[in-house]
Amino acid sequence: MREIVIVGGGYAGFYTAWGLEKALRTGEARVTVVDPRPYMTYQPFLPEVTAGSVEARHAAVSLRRHLRGTRLVAGSVTGISNADRAVTVRAADGTVRELRYDTLVVTTGAVTRTFPIPGLTQQAIGLKHVEEAVAIRDRLMTAFDQAASSPPGAERRKLLTVTFVGGGFSGVEGFGELLSLATAMLRSYPELSFEDLSFHLVEARGRILPEVSDKPGAWVVRDLERRGARVHLNTQLVSAADGHVVLSSGEEFDSALIVWTAGNASNPVVHNHTDLPVDERGLVVVRPDLRVGTADEPVPDVWAAGDDAAVPDLASRVPGAHTVPNAQHAVRQGRRLAKNIVADLRGGKVRDYRHSSLGVVATLGLGRGIFQYKSIVIKGLPAWLMHRGYHVLAVPTWERKVRVLAVWLTAALYGRDLVSLASVQHPRDAFLAGGEPRRSGGGAG
Repeated sequence: MREIVIVGGGYAGFYTAWGLEKALRTGEARVTVVDPRPYMTYQPFLPEVTAGSVEARHAAVSLRRHLRGTRLVAGSVTGISNADRAVTVRAADGTVRELRYDTLVVTTGAVTRTFPIPGLTQQAIGLKHVEEAVAIRDRLMTAFDQAASSPPGAERRKLLTVTFVGGGFSGVEGFGELLSLATAMLRSYPELSFEDLSFHLVEARGRILPEVSDKPGAWVVRDLERRGARVHLNTQLVSAADGHVVLSSGEEFDSALIVWTAGNASNPVVHNHTDLPVDERGLVVVRPDLRVGTADEPVPDVWAAGDDAAVPDLASRVPGAHTVPNAQHAVRQGRRLAKNIVADLRGGKVRDYRHSSLGVVATLGLGRGIFQYKSIVIKGLPAWLMHRGYHVLAVPTWERKVRVLAVWLTAALYGRDLVSLASVQHPRDAFLAGGEPRRSGGGAG
């Protein structure tokens, strides 16, 4: 059988494999997906995971449960050699193996972009994976417990100070949801007041949410500030050493929770460890039909899609434009990619990827949102309902849709579940807290 290897099990990789399973005939090809995680993260739900509005597991789609006809290899791809038709995979235990392929699909996705800012790697946390979203939620809840037991002063202020760096969709949604959670939690903490909270959103540009136009973006800033947040535009993070935030504006404050959402960078595997053609940003050069290469020099049997690919945007009026790295494109590129690979295997005609944006929608906290499609702008509760409606339809598989809806309905009746499980990050602490074992004999009774 022909070997099809898909590097990465994110949106584009998952939907490519899912589409191939449905379209390939028995014995026509074997599909292998390589990814260090056993699930696909539905990233639009991560802000709601931080706020406890979506259960963490419901934002993760199991690869084994839904890709039953696909071979799954748990590991990280450390190199791609198309000249040898092989990818190098390192497993969690450090063992290294090679996978040979006849057809390669590169959907590694992007990674969080960081800068050499003092204290950043020691203090900050990202918002790209489920584990990070859960940690952010638990850290905020733990901080509330600690602050409630602390006297008013600098330590309490630091515990209840939250800083988000990056004003794109991920940062603004996460910031708005966490602000909504913190405000709601005050009802359960009579020792604390609204004045104890300090939320800061730092953005290097002069506006947030570049995906929407200027007026809706300015409305979001005003909405956040009305809710007690500080939005620092045209401002950069200078230092975060020991949790002491220093901004380029000269302002300084202590912050116990720092979340970094300042954009994406190309995957190091694609950028540095492959012989495939990449552009100046480190993205795989892709033709409109999602085949790697250019019109004059295509790379046979190699395809790419998602955040690690420079896919031409045929729906844009801007010459040379590429599709923006978001879920809307990655999902549809994966579906088109599966169809094109099957067509290519059977000697059929492949088609170019073209998709016009359906608009953008963002949650800003419980009951708050914004939607824009061209000149149409919807704000507040209607936009928030549209956000929930769109994403419950977009999350793959009916099993996940039903689970998410069940959590939302439960929360509507009983409110948020305000329980911190930060201790799961150190599961053996309680076991070790028992001290040294007894010297006398006897086992467990």
